[in-house]
Amino acid sequence: MSISQRLHGLGWALMLIVLGLNLRPILTSISPLLNEIRESSQLGFQEAALLTTLPVVCMGLVALLSAGVEARLGEGRGIALGLLCILLACTVRGFTVDGRLLLGSALFAGIGVALIQVLVPGLVKRLFVGRVALAMGIYSAALMGGGGLAAQFSPRLASHFGHWQAGLLVWMLPALLALLLWLKMPWRAAQPLAAGQSVQAFMGNRRAWLLALYFGFSNCGYMTVVAWLPAYYQQLGWSSPDSGSLLALMTVFQVLAALTMPALAQRMRERRGLLSVSLIAQLLGFGGLLLYPQSAPILWVALIGFGLGACFALSLILSLDHLHEPRAAGQLAAFVQGFGFLINALAPSLSGWLREQTGGFQATWLLMLVCMSVMLAVTWRFSPASYCRISTNSRLPPAEPING
Repeated sequence: MSISQRLHGLGWALMLIVLGLNLRPILTSISPLLNEIRESSQLGFQEAALLTTLPVVCMGLVALLSAGVEARLGEGRGIALGLLCILLACTVRGFTVDGRLLLGSALFAGIGVALIQVLVPGLVKRLFVGRVALAMGIYSAALMGGGGLAAQFSPRLASHFGHWQAGLLVWMLPALLALLLWLKMPWRAAQPLAAGQSVQAFMGNRRAWLLALYFGFSNCGYMTVVAWLPAYYQQLGWSSPDSGSLLALMTVFQVLAALTMPALAQRMRERRGLLSVSLIAQLLGFGGLLLYPQSAPILWVALIGFGLGACFALSLILSLDHLHEPRAAGQLAAFVQGFGFLINALAPSLSGWLREQTGGFQATWLLMLVCMSVMLAVTWRFSPASYCRISTNSRLPPAEPING
């Protein structure tokens, strides 16, 4: 590989990091400040949960429309529009206490994040041939790292400036930086999709649905923890900054997992062992939150973070494994993320409802234990030899056949 090719690859890797850093602050900056936001905006528990639920609903719905997005906007204008949406949403949040405007900003930011998320997997498959797992790991680590930074610094900035809006407004700056950098990149313009290269091509495919359900339920713990972990520990007597620090600490382990587990996956075709480890880590962590929340909170949060970081990256890699052609693989990833994020979106609202009904979060952690146990059993259906099943009822080329 020539020096120019290496520099080209490094430039795109850095761009993936910058993009990823902008995709979670809209969620994790909210949760440590949720009590203050609720008091100012007069939002109830379930309404406040919409601040994290609405963006995830948008992620799902836009992903299902990704074929039209790619065909009309292309990866260049699509990602630029996504960054602009995030920039505007963060700006609005910095200057309002109106609950309706805050919910509108959540909707707008969700559209922005969704546009980026549905286009990045296909871009990675195209640009990082032979290094897809590693590139997805870098992107996933940056995505989770951005969430951790927001959880750590938003409550501290809010405390320093004396109002919670400051902790939300600051995230317009990385969005602006990313937008300016992206406009300088040699991205690809809109191109029409070939026949069968759309999300709709997978609607009748059982393997595609299984991948989507697996992505949704194995990662639903992230939205639950982002929405309610700080509130859970505040209920146990912790301060807003300290509870936000727990969320930030969780993200450190997410990033470690998102970097190390895909690096291991790069060396092998088999994903089931690594996925099982990530789900078992979540089981142990949620079990700790349920039974011994004050005894070893750092350990429980570390286990959950490691499991979630590995699960997100590995389940996307698993989806990309199923198809060889980059745009078709990107559309499968969009299908998986579309329905998967719609499943994720139910988690914060359901947790808020359980909190109102029971007065605590124990039922929420128990629900997470059930989800992870079921997904652990499902994991063993994803043998490499079964990847060819994705081509059933579609005209898309499967990944190269695997023996054994």
